[in-house]
Amino acid sequence: MVPQVSLTRAQTYDRNELRQHLEAVLAPLGGMAAFVKPGDRVLLKPNLLTGSRPTKECTTRPELVYCVAQMVQAVGGKPFLGDSPAFGSARGVAKANGLLPLAEEIGLPIVELHGHRYATANSGDFDHLRLSKEAMEADVVINLPKVKSHVQLTLTLGVKNLFGCVPGKMKAWWHMEAGKDRQRFGTMLVETARLIDPDLTILDGIIGHEGNGPSGGEPRLLGVLGASADVFALDRAMVEVLGVNPTDVPTVAESLRLGVCGELDAIAFPLFTPADLRVTDWKLPDHLMPIDFGAPRVVKSTFKHFYIRFIKEPIAAYAGR
Repeated sequence: MVPQVSLTRAQTYDRNELRQHLEAVLAPLGGMAAFVKPGDRVLLKPNLLTGSRPTKECTTRPELVYCVAQMVQAVGGKPFLGDSPAFGSARGVAKANGLLPLAEEIGLPIVELHGHRYATANSGDFDHLRLSKEAMEADVVINLPKVKSHVQLTLTLGVKNLFGCVPGKMKAWWHMEAGKDRQRFGTMLVETARLIDPDLTILDGIIGHEGNGPSGGEPRLLGVLGASADVFALDRAMVEVLGVNPTDVPTVAESLRLGVCGELDAIAFPLFTPADLRVTDWKLPDHLMPIDFGAPRVVKSTFKHFYIRFIKEPIAAYAGR
């Protein structure tokens, strides 16, 4: 079956207009009802990278999460939000980025993603991936990534966002274990995405984050909203929109090499094509940094995560009572 990637223009996070744009971009795919049935438990997996830079547009916007949750509820689904941020807790990062009031308004639970071991489809080097039990056991997974440049991976899109389903500090250990080889790290991310197999990916490219991302760059009005049941095809299309060579993005390069994604002529575009939305001046990182984490960095990262999650966030929550 030819994968469909639905792309449209969107310039605002005004909730009423955003809801209309989301309905429009999902219409060629059958609408939300094509993915969610009444009673389904639906994981919404945004990019909740950090709570420390909310004005830099480096996380999925709360308005998009809100509108998607409403659409899931409208067809009888039971959405819940889950992530495993690099630092802190999902609830803490959601609160820092202004998501908590919107989640409370519509009764959207926020859960921490915990781990369980699952074998990959083709086993091999990555048959011991430890992935979120909540993601693997949800009836439906809706992936909500942000369009961002990335100092280690050139770009982070739909496939990389699913790395957030690797719980806790296992992400840092994977950087240390697989990060010495960009191809191998890209393969690990592709295998993670294949195993999670999101039912739907909706890409937040209304305001992207360019330059030295995933958090050190700057906001950029891009005006693009994308959706697909095929996360690999959506990423391939978005790379074309941004004018980036797919071989420079390990997740896209490996999805092509492994045959889980075809080239553009193997993808159907029912609305706009990547050429219609092409930008010519998207800023990539000034230079690429190594992917691998040495042991001291893993230890430091782990302590920072636990400090934020179990000391700083609880103290802030208590003080706010």
